[in-house]
Amino acid sequence: MIAKLTGRLDSSGAGHAVIDVGGVGYLVEASARTLDTLGPVGGDVTIHTEMLVGEDFLRLLGFAKAEERDWFRLLTSVQGVGAKVALAILSALEIGDLQRALASGDSAMIARANGVGPKLAQRITHELKEKAGALGGIAGSGPVLSAAPGPLGDAVTALTGLGFKPGEASAAVAAASEELGSDASLDALVRAALKKAAK
Repeated sequence: MIAKLTGRLDSSGAGHAVIDVGGVGYLVEASARTLDTLGPVGGDVTIHTEMLVGEDFLRLLGFAKAEERDWFRLLTSVQGVGAKVALAILSALEIGDLQRALASGDSAMIARANGVGPKLAQRITHELKEKAGALGGIAGSGPVLSAAPGPLGDAVTALTGLGFKPGEASAAVAAASEELGSDASLDALVRAALKKAAK
């Protein structure tokens, strides 16, 4: 299993790049966001990879960050979501936006990706809503509220203690924090989050 490549960017095109590692060129499929981060041809690159093996194919997928690869694995755990669709979603949405969309049940945001219809977007949102909240540690630029120190983390803990699912609690507290500001007290956060969650 190839987990990571470090070498020189030999070339790149629509949906793929060739990484030269010690004279061997690895063809790596990747999202548009990952390809944008690789830099100019000839430059040094490190890319996290996922190998897909089938009866008649061997494909190497590349990701700029390990957490993007983790989200790829999470997306492809949903029935009907293959590598192409998962890469399209990761091309259309930043990881933080993807986590927030899943946590808040915003299937319309998921449906922005090429090849993702409303029904598939709803299935993805339904199946991954709880996982997105529980696996906040791979949220990249998104708010990892359940692990956040201080009032944010405490507010999420308070809401989950009241019976809310981790994804719902995280989304409600994030919305409350945006409304009240970063210096809001725990009591104010919990009250505002409960109102958000009740809507």
